[in-house]
Amino acid sequence: MSVAARRSPAAEPAGTGGEFAFTNEDFVVIARTLYDESGIHLPQSKATLVYSRIAKRLRALGLENFRDYCTLIGSTAGAGEKALMLSALTTNVTRFFREPHHFNHLKNNLLPPLIKAARGGKSIRIWSAGCSSGQEPYSIALTILALAPDARSFDIRILSSDINPHVLDTARAAIYPAEETDCVPPEARRAWMEDVEGSGGTQHRLDTAVRGLVSFRELNLMGKWPMRGPFDAIFCRNVVIYFDEPTQSRIWNQMQPLIAPGGCLYVGHSERVIGPALAHLKLEATTTNRNAKGAST
Repeated sequence: MSVAARRSPAAEPAGTGGEFAFTNEDFVVIARTLYDESGIHLPQSKATLVYSRIAKRLRALGLENFRDYCTLIGSTAGAGEKALMLSALTTNVTRFFREPHHFNHLKNNLLPPLIKAARGGKSIRIWSAGCSSGQEPYSIALTILALAPDARSFDIRILSSDINPHVLDTARAAIYPAEETDCVPPEARRAWMEDVEGSGGTQHRLDTAVRGLVSFRELNLMGKWPMRGPFDAIFCRNVVIYFDEPTQSRIWNQMQPLIAPGGCLYVGHSERVIGPALAHLKLEATTTNRNAKGAST
């Protein structure tokens, strides 16, 4: 029988019904590439999402179908396009003070003794892993400044990382539409934000005192981590939910030794720590402490 005479299930349309031919085989190639590069697992139910985000790249490149796109990202010449594909498919849903109970715990439980120690010359180190467009690390910075308005005078640093270089550009600019800052406490907006005019109307830019506490770095959690810690807190929230369980276990296990004794690992409400890391972490609701007695809500 001719190889082309029998159509395999993988060659059936992925069901999007759009302007470009998009088969299950194309979806498998894209999903496998995303997993290999970033650890993110895409189930077949995400085919429509893949189509809608990558169709824009096909139009930009003048391609007629997803098969040619898959060939491109699998080639040496397509390395740059593969990076753009990863950026297009990584989800960047965030907002200021998302899951506010974490910031309440940070402010009321973790930070007071750390700030006291910082005034005596100790350092404070916090890592926002998967920081997206910056709202999370800036929320951490605003929480610190609420307790210590002179925080820049001390050795306090918030490392923020994400796989997507484009959202990091937004984060570094630190300018957000006014409606996106509604979750910021009014006193913090008055103290640490200034109005700037943008094409879409009034925007808010974070003050240099806030920006000065935060540094941004492109980082793929599936690759090598240059940081050595220790971190007094790690925020890794709504990130590993996109990974399969073996990858989640590996990331937690790699992360937990970087947490200082008494430090905290903040995870999303729909996430849980699994694997060997559990032997070193005390789970308290959606917050995990390492060798600490702190509580969270």
